[in-house]
Amino acid sequence: MSESSLLLVENVSKSFGAVKVADATNLEVNAGEVVGILGPNGAGKTSLFNLITGALSADSGTINFKGNDITRTNAAYRCKLGMARSFQVPQPFVGMSVFENALVGATHGAGLKPSAANAHVVSVLDATGLMARANVKAGVLTLLERKRLELARALSTKPSLLLLDEIAGGLTDSECESLITSIKNVHLQGTTIIWIEHIVHALLAVAQKLIVLDFGKVIAAGQPDEIMASEQVRQIYLGVDNA
Repeated sequence: MSESSLLLVENVSKSFGAVKVADATNLEVNAGEVVGILGPNGAGKTSLFNLITGALSADSGTINFKGNDITRTNAAYRCKLGMARSFQVPQPFVGMSVFENALVGATHGAGLKPSAANAHVVSVLDATGLMARANVKAGVLTLLERKRLELARALSTKPSLLLLDEIAGGLTDSECESLITSIKNVHLQGTTIIWIEHIVHALLAVAQKLIVLDFGKVIAAGQPDEIMASEQVRQIYLGVDNA
């Protein structure tokens, strides 16, 4: 594990019966990077996130975060260590306000005292464009607002590593561009990001490195221009013909 390495996944495997969702998967993410993850449906992308964040336990292999072996630790411990994620389908506390949703992360994830937690939530909602909706119940938000709330709830825990799972999915082009701007700003503040996304142009606007998964295996990794020029990636996984 190099000095700049924030997250190191080594030979991690996970199976459900005969189905392998992670097959000796290796991944290294350095502090300050934005790493994009591509792959077809069923490639194991969300399963990898679940293994990294503690929603799933690995059958074998190790996961290190900030120099700590977190392979057998729970999701709450990993969150307090500085790891946060968004979900493909937004999962807010629908009966609570936008502010209250983020406040849960600030108090229970970041461990902030009330006054500091309130101030942090205000800054997060301002950064994610939700300040005007702070007192609105999460259950009545639009899709874009729910996506922003996913981002805000994750950021409220003060993560050093943010995992985004198809956060641009279902958005219009203009909504997507607005979200990209917010994610770029999060990165500029020093947060390391791993982003799963099917909307490739959104990913390419931010990612510095791309990883391609298939059947739980990393089949390609490198600079975005190299990966996008790969015949295997373009023809099979992105449905693009080089010719």
